[in-house]
Amino acid sequence: MSIEKIINEQKDFKSFAAAYAKYISKLLAELDLVALSHVAEEFEDARKNKKTIFIIGNGGSAATASHMVNDLGFGMRAHIEPSLKVMSLTDNCSVLTALANDVGYEQIFLRQLQLYSKPGDKLLVISASGNSPNLLLAAEWMRKQGGKVIGFLGFDGGKLKGLCDVPMVISTPKGEYGPVEDVHMILDHLVYTWLWGKIRKEAGI
Repeated sequence: MSIEKIINEQKDFKSFAAAYAKYISKLLAELDLVALSHVAEEFEDARKNKKTIFIIGNGGSAATASHMVNDLGFGMRAHIEPSLKVMSLTDNCSVLTALANDVGYEQIFLRQLQLYSKPGDKLLVISASGNSPNLLLAAEWMRKQGGKVIGFLGFDGGKLKGLCDVPMVISTPKGEYGPVEDVHMILDHLVYTWLWGKIRKEAGI
């Protein structure tokens, strides 16, 4: 199954929407739950040890990074301490445009990591293709510093797959950005909801 096949086979929006939803359900059924469990463990480890998880991505994945900070940072903080420290490096337009203009777009995340990252911090890279140069540079640097790299990836995982300690790949034909990004957002809500519930149980709330 593929999005192109769904588009070609459906004659109206209603049938297309039903087929698209079925496709997303298929991708969810194929999730690597072992890898996803490791993702949750890395986030919990960061919370307990008061380390920061930096999140980066381009385009739609940049929006996912922002959304995850809202959920996992401030959403968690509303319930119990210690909160999970998460920071999106996609949100400061002045920093991003200055770095892109002065040193090149491929370094917009690397330079921020070099400024903000401390030993023990982690990096979550979000990318459908897994081949964006600015994400690759950031992941390579974080690994050299001894930090963990987590990946929300798509297609075949790209070059980033080999740089991630915990790669979470949503396998689709290349170019299917929408379904991959849909599932990445669901991964955010899965991890957040699990950690939120676990923390509340431990605190007896």
